[in-house]
Amino acid sequence: MGIWIDTDMGFDDIAAILVVAHSDLVIDGVSLVSGNAPLSHVQANAASAAAVFGWTFPIHTGRELPVLCKLETAQSILGQTGIPTTGRSLPPADPLAVSDAFAALGDWLSDGKGPKRILALGPLTNIAALALARPDLAARIDELTWMGGGVTSGNHTASAEFNAFADPEALAIVLAHDLPLRMVDLDICRKVLAWPEDVARIREIDGEKAQLLADLLAGYVNIAISRGRPAMAIYDPTAAAIFVEPEIATLRHARIDAELYGQHTRGRTVVETRASHAQFNAHFAAEIDAEKTRLIIFDALLREAGRR
Repeated sequence: MGIWIDTDMGFDDIAAILVVAHSDLVIDGVSLVSGNAPLSHVQANAASAAAVFGWTFPIHTGRELPVLCKLETAQSILGQTGIPTTGRSLPPADPLAVSDAFAALGDWLSDGKGPKRILALGPLTNIAALALARPDLAARIDELTWMGGGVTSGNHTASAEFNAFADPEALAIVLAHDLPLRMVDLDICRKVLAWPEDVARIREIDGEKAQLLADLLAGYVNIAISRGRPAMAIYDPTAAAIFVEPEIATLRHARIDAELYGQHTRGRTVVETRASHAQFNAHFAAEIDAEKTRLIIFDALLREAGRR
């Protein structure tokens, strides 16, 4: 079954793509969006990752700026490239061929081959652009699984998760067009953790690719360790694991709205689960088998680390 991935290509995005690549799903295309870092760094990360991991699926360049607001990145946490490391970094690679994500995503939705499932790992800017310009094509999306939002709180601000905060208007547009959103939020992802011991398991595998993956995973885990926590939530790969094996999570129907105003509340995802109080418009992951999710994620990373 062919699927589409929309990503701002940080390390956990790469890990999420590897989860999908080591499943039975076929990646028909990938679209890039600014988020973890500006689009130029996202493109460079994608080109390097494709070269290192042997990706042959087409990768297309998407939106550089949010729908309305100024560009917001996570570089203050993730570094200039959007990918922290304790040693090795993705090696430079030839730039990607110029290819427009808007046209490519539209062609994919028009090809008559279904169902049309999308895994979105960054701000929803590309999907919102499609919904605004071609609502007829956006209506063909059968599933939009998105790593973003927070049922209880945020991370980029006290109220807002980063992917929602970076382009809340895009999220509002997606919801207004009744796209089949499945939100995999901060709360559920924080139940699935990467530990230093997971880095050690990968580092035990011979080969440059394994050592690169170990250094990148260590850089990611160190975000938590530097803040006094023993392990790091595995955000995008958790969404990918649910996308690949939906039975590991329980989804609940709810009303989800994006807060667009307020100095301290912009980007907040407001989740109403009471049917008596709102008309439901989306689903969110309410429960997860954390250990099975970890197995899916690290099985993919270990297999990739050992692949020659």
